[in-house]
Amino acid sequence: MEGKTSIPYAQQKFHVEQPLPLASRFKAARMCPVMSEAPALNPKDAAINQSLTGEQKLHIYRQMVRIRRFEQVSLQQYQAGQMAGFLHLYIGQESVAIGTASLLGEHDHIITAYRDHGHGLAVGMTMNECMAELFGKATGCSKGKGGSMHYFAPDKNYWGGHGIVAGQTPLGLGLAYALKYRGLKGAALCYLGDGAVNQGAFHESLNLAALWSLPVIYIIENNGYSMGTSQARSSAFRSCLAERAEAYGMAWDSFVGEDVYAVRERTKIALDRAHEESLPTLLEIATYRWEGHSVADANLLKYRTKDEVERHKREHDPLQIWKRHLLGEQVATEDQLKAIERAAQEEAEASAEFARSSPAPEPESIFEDVYWEVDHKTEAGQTGRHFFND
Repeated sequence: MEGKTSIPYAQQKFHVEQPLPLASRFKAARMCPVMSEAPALNPKDAAINQSLTGEQKLHIYRQMVRIRRFEQVSLQQYQAGQMAGFLHLYIGQESVAIGTASLLGEHDHIITAYRDHGHGLAVGMTMNECMAELFGKATGCSKGKGGSMHYFAPDKNYWGGHGIVAGQTPLGLGLAYALKYRGLKGAALCYLGDGAVNQGAFHESLNLAALWSLPVIYIIENNGYSMGTSQARSSAFRSCLAERAEAYGMAWDSFVGEDVYAVRERTKIALDRAHEESLPTLLEIATYRWEGHSVADANLLKYRTKDEVERHKREHDPLQIWKRHLLGEQVATEDQLKAIERAAQEEAEASAEFARSSPAPEPESIFEDVYWEVDHKTEAGQTGRHFFND
C-alpha cells in the first residue's frame, strides 16, 4: 500500500508471546454435539468424582506430589552432571497424567511422547527404576538404554515414552486395534503435545481411528508452546485444536486441565465411549509447563515472560488447586499434607542415591533387547531365518 513498506521476514524481530490466560486459552472451548453426555456444572459433582473416597483423594494428591518432587530432584541431578541427554520435565502438568490414569481399568493402555516421567509414575512405576533410567544405569526401567524419553512398563500397560514427535500416535492406534481385534473392553490413551498435531502421522491415525471405529483416546496436552513457538504462531485453527476431529467425524472435547476433578469427569465420557461403543475421541486439555521444553531450552524466558510463568505458578498450580479441595472438603489437614510432601521429597532423594550407586550396563548388553528372537535363542534368532508358514 502507498506510504508503507514491508520488512523482509528475515529482518523481523520476534516479540515475546502474550498468550491468553489458561482459563480462556480456547477461543470457544465447547463440547462436540456427538458427545454422549454433558459435563456437570461443577466437575466435583460428576458421578465419577462423587464416588471417590477420602483415601483415594489423598492418593491423588500423593501421586501428584511424587511427580513434582521426582522432577525437581531429577533437574537438580542433571544440573549436577549426574545424567546426560535430554530431560523433559512435567512440572505444572501433573493433574493431566494423574487425573486420566486414575480412571484406567484392566484392559486400558497408555502410550505417550518424550515428556513421559509423570505418566510412568502415574501408572505405578517406582521412582528408583525411573531415576536410574535417567542416570543410564542397568537398574533403570529400560536397563539404562532409553533415558528420559523412553520409559516402558509393559506389565503396567505402559508402552512408552517416544522421542519422535507424533511417532506414538499410530502406535496408540495399533494398541486400540489390538483391543478390538481381541474383543477386550478397553481403550488406548495416547498423549501428545500441541506441537504434534500438525504431523502427518497424527492425521493418518485420526483417519483410521474413525474409519475402523477404534477405542483410542488421543489426548493433546496443550501447554501453549510447541517447543518455543506459541500455538497461535504454529497452528491454524478456528476455535481449538481438538475441533480438527470433526473432519474425521470423530467426537472431541476441549477443557482446562488444572483441576483433577475436571480431568476425570471429561476423560470418563471419552473412556465410556471407547469401552461401550468402540469409538475414538480427541481430547484437548489446556495445561502449562513451568520449565522449558527441555533442560536444553535456553530461551525459556524469551518466548514467554517471567510474569507469565510466575502467574501460572501462582494461580494455576494443579497441586495447590487439589490441596484446596482436600482442605475445603476436610479430607485432610495441613499437617497430613505436609507429611505427604516430606515423604515424597525423601523418596525422590533416595531414588537419586539408588541411581547413583547402581551399576552401569555391561557393554555386551547393547546387543540385548533388540530382537525378541535373538534374546530367546529361537532358531530364527540363531540363523537369521524365519518362515511364517512353518
